[in-house]
Amino acid sequence: MAPRETLKSVDEFSLADLEAIRLLLRGDSVIDWHRLNFKDASEIRDFLVAQEFSPSEPADRARMDAIKSEAISYLRRHFEYPIPKPVENASIEELFELATRTGHRQTCACTILKCMHIIHHLDGRELLFMLPMSDQEIFHLVEEKVYRVIGSMLAEGFPITEFVGGRKNKDSLYTKLLSKREAVSAQIYDKLRFRIVTRERDDIFPIIQYLQKKLFPFNYIIPGQSINSILHFKSYCGKSPHLKSYLGEMQAGVDEDYTPSDNVFSADNYRVLHFVVDMPIRLPRKLLERAPSSAWALGPVVFVICEFQVIDRETESTNEQGDASHAKYKDRQKKAVIRRLQLGMRELKSAPPSSPRPTFPALTHPSPPESSAQALPSSAVTPKPAFVASPERPELSRDEAGITRKSGLAKDKTLAARPAQRKPRKP
Repeated sequence: MAPRETLKSVDEFSLADLEAIRLLLRGDSVIDWHRLNFKDASEIRDFLVAQEFSPSEPADRARMDAIKSEAISYLRRHFEYPIPKPVENASIEELFELATRTGHRQTCACTILKCMHIIHHLDGRELLFMLPMSDQEIFHLVEEKVYRVIGSMLAEGFPITEFVGGRKNKDSLYTKLLSKREAVSAQIYDKLRFRIVTRERDDIFPIIQYLQKKLFPFNYIIPGQSINSILHFKSYCGKSPHLKSYLGEMQAGVDEDYTPSDNVFSADNYRVLHFVVDMPIRLPRKLLERAPSSAWALGPVVFVICEFQVIDRETESTNEQGDASHAKYKDRQKKAVIRRLQLGMRELKSAPPSSPRPTFPALTHPSPPESSAQALPSSAVTPKPAFVASPERPELSRDEAGITRKSGLAKDKTLAARPAQRKPRKP
């Protein structure tokens, strides 16, 4: 019988856990790191499994070795990069161990792993383009993976009060592109989007750490796409003696501010933790057989971009009041689109220069209305929070009483701590 899954408390975090969370909050690139901080073999194995590799499978072992060989060949071809024999002959796990040490071999190991990251990513992207599959088929594979992981978290009673997943419909895509100056469909990252509401703000770090272990590895966070207006990293870590002890060891420094949004339609008081991942998806054998023979050397993993939002229940309640509400956001966006359609550049030439986005002040949330903060119902078992799919694409929903229904047929019957049919939005 498999052991029960549990959340790490922040007092159990390793330095590797904290650095991975910081990278997500800031939207940084792992290519800019100069070392790894895995503390033992189990952390290395968890990281490989998150990449959709099974180290005990001969085919996966051969695939990882092939990626490593290509990375070494690239470094020698283009840079005449000297690589010591012990590093060249190291196994993948040994390469990760070397990357956590110091000295020349550590630098070589990190350099090889960075190239392996890029090669594996490019191969997965190429495989995706070569497969005779529609976006809808690919999206379904992503949803299966996400719902499986989140479903297990809910079943274990993790502090999640609401989960929403869905696909952006065509009208929403049209509006978003028309509202963006760079109206290119390739830059739409939230065709697939997922939203997690935690019970308390202190639950956010443990939930993210678990997601990075089970759902998406930290190295596939899309750089430059994160927004964090909830947690001030340095101040938050300073409240925990355990996390504070790591701050001096953070290789990318310690943040002094939030990561603000550049979305002109979001209200200044809107708060969210938003990030984009290129999620690794391992394809079933029956789908790989549909690929041309030239794709067989690319491995079994593809990458699919999707958006995540993680927010605590109190902040979510505050976001639904006044200018920060979703209705007001959509109204501002629609008005801007119709002005652009009717006036085009004439409005841009006459509009006053926009002021810079303000920095975020300290968060002082008012207490949520009593109706939106009602206690979860008590029962003989741990109540299960709402498991809700976007109404754009009805999926199975599970309410807190454990009743499974079609969400599209029972919108008013979901027993969530608050209404759970709102779609996540780009902040």
